[in-house]
Amino acid sequence: MVKLIHTLADHDDDVNCCAFSSALLATCSLDKTVRLYSLSDFSELPHSPLKFHTYAVHCCCFSPSGHILASCSTDGTTVLWNTQNGQTLAVMEQPSGSPVRVCQFSPDSTCLVSGAADGTVVMWNAQSYKLYRCGSVKDGSLVACAFCPTGTLFVTGSSCGDLTVWDDKMRCLHSEKAHDLGITCCDFSSQPISDGEQTHFFRLASCGQDCQIKMWVVSFTHVSGFELKYKSTLSGHSAPVLACAFSHNGQMLVSGSVDKSVIVYDTNTENILYTLTQHTRYVTTCAFAPNILLLATGSMDKTVNIWQFDPEALCQAGSTEDQPKQFIEDWSEDDVSTWLCAQGLEDLTGLFKMNNIDGRELLNLTKESLADDLKIESLGLRSKVLRKIEELRTKVKTLSSGVPDEFICPITRELMKEPVIASDGYSYEKEAMENWISKKKRTSPMTNLVLPSVVLIPNRTLKMAINRWLETHQK
Repeated sequence: MVKLIHTLADHDDDVNCCAFSSALLATCSLDKTVRLYSLSDFSELPHSPLKFHTYAVHCCCFSPSGHILASCSTDGTTVLWNTQNGQTLAVMEQPSGSPVRVCQFSPDSTCLVSGAADGTVVMWNAQSYKLYRCGSVKDGSLVACAFCPTGTLFVTGSSCGDLTVWDDKMRCLHSEKAHDLGITCCDFSSQPISDGEQTHFFRLASCGQDCQIKMWVVSFTHVSGFELKYKSTLSGHSAPVLACAFSHNGQMLVSGSVDKSVIVYDTNTENILYTLTQHTRYVTTCAFAPNILLLATGSMDKTVNIWQFDPEALCQAGSTEDQPKQFIEDWSEDDVSTWLCAQGLEDLTGLFKMNNIDGRELLNLTKESLADDLKIESLGLRSKVLRKIEELRTKVKTLSSGVPDEFICPITRELMKEPVIASDGYSYEKEAMENWISKKKRTSPMTNLVLPSVVLIPNRTLKMAINRWLETHQK
């Protein structure tokens, strides 16, 4: 179901962080270097390792397009690199000179945030490389940072255990104690959950020295403003948890711990899917690839392990969004109620039960039946229910065909033949994306944000994965 396919052992000291773009894997280490690998065969690029930092490199991250890599270090700098040739684009010095522990690009690539050991957080203009705004937390070092999918806010985590939420103008919106012994990492799911016109929800995970992984729901409403709500705690690790990361579709969460294990959770059921124990020392970092079912985990044992998931096994493991594991057509009325609650439609559960709506009936609902039979008067609510049902129908079609969702174009919902990477970091069928752009749509089909560029890059790694899947499944 998940297997170790490659081990990278090029670093001379602890691996601190690893990050994927659609074509590359980056790793950084206490040995002061950053290394780049091709996802096609995991060979190291000719211009790797990248050398500039004079002390340990704590974090690295790609811009959404994958063309730029950022790295930050104890030397007090955040460096931007050209991933094509390894050249240094900019060296941005933390104003306080404090060791920089974390860096993160915004989803639209307009800015980069860096957090330091003295609690300062800096937002840089990613085009001009100039400082935009500064802030600081009350206590502790900044060790974690994550942007929400829309870029309207980001969250930082401190060694004192505080989660602090900032807007895109660096205004502090909220701060609260999340982990008693200090936060080590946090991550947003890339898939926001919409609730009608007025509210947007985002899943957030945080982990810490208290051996816990906590799940949160972040929301913005036009009526009540901002809200951060604790949802649940995931169990499984017996020691401090040093890293956590969502899969690209938000269906899995991975964590790495001082107990030397890696745990993969189903984010909907919160059950443990896999426990991986190949590392011989603390697991310090973990990351999912954006377009293919790969996981990278790094450790103080100086290695990075690459894991591959079986798409069919994941489908059987119940990776569909917030729903029971059996086929949707077989859902009971209670299963439909569970699904409604997961979509933020809990007010409709009584109505659906009263009308005996099970899985099969749910899939057959239409605009007319929602209005005439169920008497849902609100046009907006009917439209939302229909959108959610259409998503289920698409999932039924995809699962019944056995095609992994990562191979499906987000625009056409069909198997991709010529996948390309757009500047939003997502992959699309080439012709579909070209048509999208030609109709003067300069926004991402996935995020609705303005595309930084209309250049489309062939995703050869994804195409190879699709071809391999076709060879084994369509004989």
